[in-house]
Amino acid sequence: MNFPDSLKYTKDHEWVKVEGDVAVIGITDFAQSELGDVVFVEIETEGETLDSEATFGTVEAVKTVSDLYMPVSGEIIEVNSGLEGNPENVNTDPYGSGWMIKVKMSDPSQVDALMDAAAYTEMVGA
Repeated sequence: MNFPDSLKYTKDHEWVKVEGDVAVIGITDFAQSELGDVVFVEIETEGETLDSEATFGTVEAVKTVSDLYMPVSGEIIEVNSGLEGNPENVNTDPYGSGWMIKVKMSDPSQVDALMDAAAYTEMVGA
């Protein structure tokens, strides 16, 4: 399992990469391995402002459908359109081409409450 030290993590298995006041968000290596082969990512919240822990979309795998949760509050300013034709990027490159949304954070200090890689690794028992 790969959990980059440069990212922050949630109890719901999302990761956050901070770029100024923008958060890039996806699901972790652990989450994609638990889901299995991702066949569809549905995110119809672009342009919406959501609170942290609100649902911003779903990811459908062969075995199940899972909700995706906002790690921080803010406006969804971009959805990864590359996932429409290549949802398997979530499996093959969860921290790169498998990213899901970009959020203009309304309160960047919320990132401080998220887990670092060591805490997340301990939580999932990896």
